[in-house]
Amino acid sequence: MTICIYKYFYIQNLISLEKLIVKMIIKDLIPRDYQKNILETCKLKNTLVVMPTGIGKTAIAILLAEARLKKYPDSKVIICSPTKPLCSQHVKSFLKETNLGEDEVQWYTGATKGSSRGSLFDEAKIIVATPQTIQSDIENKRISMENVSLLCIDEAHRSRMKYANTIIAKNYNENSKCPRILALTASPGSSKEKIDEICNNLFIEDIEIRTELDDDVSPYMQEKGIEYVKVDLPKDFLNIKYLIKDYKMEKMEELKSKFSINKNNFNKRDLLTLQFSLRKAINRGNKGAFWGISLVAQLLKICYAQELIETQGIKQLNDYWTKLKFEETKAAKKILESPKIQKAMQLSFKFKEDKHPKMHKLLELVNQQLKEKPESRIIVFANYRNTVNEIYDLLKKEKLKPTMLIGQKEGLSQKEQVKTIKDFSEGVYNVLIGTSISEEGLDIATANLAVFYEPVASEIRTIQRSGRVGRTFPGRVVYLITKDTKDESSYWSSKNKVKKMNFALQNIKTNLAQKQRDQLKLNQF
Repeated sequence: MTICIYKYFYIQNLISLEKLIVKMIIKDLIPRDYQKNILETCKLKNTLVVMPTGIGKTAIAILLAEARLKKYPDSKVIICSPTKPLCSQHVKSFLKETNLGEDEVQWYTGATKGSSRGSLFDEAKIIVATPQTIQSDIENKRISMENVSLLCIDEAHRSRMKYANTIIAKNYNENSKCPRILALTASPGSSKEKIDEICNNLFIEDIEIRTELDDDVSPYMQEKGIEYVKVDLPKDFLNIKYLIKDYKMEKMEELKSKFSINKNNFNKRDLLTLQFSLRKAINRGNKGAFWGISLVAQLLKICYAQELIETQGIKQLNDYWTKLKFEETKAAKKILESPKIQKAMQLSFKFKEDKHPKMHKLLELVNQQLKEKPESRIIVFANYRNTVNEIYDLLKKEKLKPTMLIGQKEGLSQKEQVKTIKDFSEGVYNVLIGTSISEEGLDIATANLAVFYEPVASEIRTIQRSGRVGRTFPGRVVYLITKDTKDESSYWSSKNKVKKMNFALQNIKTNLAQKQRDQLKLNQF
């Protein structure tokens, strides 16, 4: 009798196991050649996958998840993605491309009660969550990494210092019985140091890199036109700019003479570095450094004012002047005492035509695109919230259908963000105006045109932005650039960083391969 009962449960377990194996299978996802090749590496090693946005990094995660769950049927897969909209996309992808049900693909956030998160984790095969949520659950011992066979880190360029991704990866590597890490990004950074840090933090053993020009990728790429539209600052803008610039140059001369610096100009990074050094000097007891701290603070503020008049507009500058008036800092008071700044403020507050020439050019581009292709979807990227508002008001006034995609801190909940993207994709809106939240990973496959209201110096943000178009059909990317301003330097900075990034990645990949060959030789002796 005992033997019969044992045999019964043994058979039942085999049946359950067989069902489990069959359940996690791909439905209609047919991998491309480069995805197959990358997948083979990912099966064997912890891998950093660097690929352009929109050519199937998520598909590799799904294929690898299937392979791991077949190899370890009792295990789970964790997908860490930085925002709720991105998490939502991953859930949809797994439900669409696999036979897993909604109860087996669980997505939860920090807003979900801790006790509920623990039970959801236990019941699911695929867990999708933000890194901060998983970190919290680990630290509060709600979940265990012991039976997790795959940890996928989306937007892996965020895996620096002691960020959540780093803490999770360390715990996973130490506790999982069958660890495998997949790190995904379109742009890990331009310097070898940054990329090395990501690789070390995520225990990366190999790197798979693909660009739009690679032989196995180019057949799948849609045509993506890149255009540069340059504008000149009007005379009235220039008059304000020169007053601000004159004040800035005065302060820079003071700084150079006080600290014997042989440098004609200072960018923001130079000033922040100097500020850090001065604070260290104060901590060592150098009271004279207080004067330098105040001067650097003035320069940082006035550089920002110059950037606003050059690249954003009068409205943005006036908002900043108003903010300065309410500041109690010594730096703000010193700036407002300057006759040149007072004159600049007087001119800007009296200015009647408050639109930057880029604003007019943007409206022209949008109208032209919609005239030629009425069903177009257009994404406009802007750095500043008040610029996003101004663009929205302008397009709304022109009877277009704009919407804004902004962060939670700026007033849009994550649920509203998801709905905004859905409505844009379905044509409820035809222009999506966004801050940095609209750059990372969002699957907006219907976009025909992306407009950079201003170029960004970050290679990561540039790659993320341009990846929003040319995904399923041809598209255009247009940079709006104000001549002889930060716009131009930012554009060239990001372009050079992208080149450095690709070079650094190839070098690191070569070094990793050499280390593995050397280790193999050592093991043979």
